[in-house]
Amino acid sequence: MMGTSALISRNFIIGKLFNQKWMLERAKRNYPLRIDEDKINDISAKLSRKIKEIHRCSDLERLRGLEGQAATYYNQGFNVMILQQQADFYFYSRSRRPPKDKINALLSFAYTLLANDTAAALETVGLDAYVGFMHQDRPGRVSLALDMMEELRGIVADRFVISMINRKEVTAKDFIEKENGSVILTDEARKNFLQKWQKKKQESLKHPFLGETISWGLVPYAQALLLARFLRGDLDEYPPFLWK
Repeated sequence: MMGTSALISRNFIIGKLFNQKWMLERAKRNYPLRIDEDKINDISAKLSRKIKEIHRCSDLERLRGLEGQAATYYNQGFNVMILQQQADFYFYSRSRRPPKDKINALLSFAYTLLANDTAAALETVGLDAYVGFMHQDRPGRVSLALDMMEELRGIVADRFVISMINRKEVTAKDFIEKENGSVILTDEARKNFLQKWQKKKQESLKHPFLGETISWGLVPYAQALLLARFLRGDLDEYPPFLWK
């Protein structure tokens, strides 16, 4: 019998990989002359195989390992989606505390906003954002929010950051490099980022599981509601957000 933590974590990770694969496939479809099609096809095939492995996996530690392998594949395709300002914005690897380059500064800010939105959504439906299934509990850490936002990282945060770079809504002059090597956004750039983030949250979509039209800002709430329904026995399984 598969444990609840492993079952939920598995679906979080499947959602994450499915959405990352969709992002790469969509980039290939939208920009066929500007995208390295062979590279995208190779990464997409690897992600598909990893999703199948994860479907069959019932061990939490092994799930974490498989997720790590999949992250390596996805990261190899990140720069393929950056079509503008490539000299200024190049993704080498994830650096968190502190972010060491411009892309990591943007990703860290977007992830913080998404984690806050997800934590608020969980609390609204009566779940404790600090008690996670996949991320270990630490004082002051919204572990469950970090768990649940995994499936939204690519499709919400990464896509938003890539879009801002490609539209030149953020440029090299919007950053400050500090003495310790960390890179941060200027106050003006942070304000611009926040305004664009709020505007994006107002755009609407059809929720893939619920079939209802909602705003992107309500996606964390919808997923929190579905998780609460599963935990209370109203759903047989937690349905991850699989964007089409």
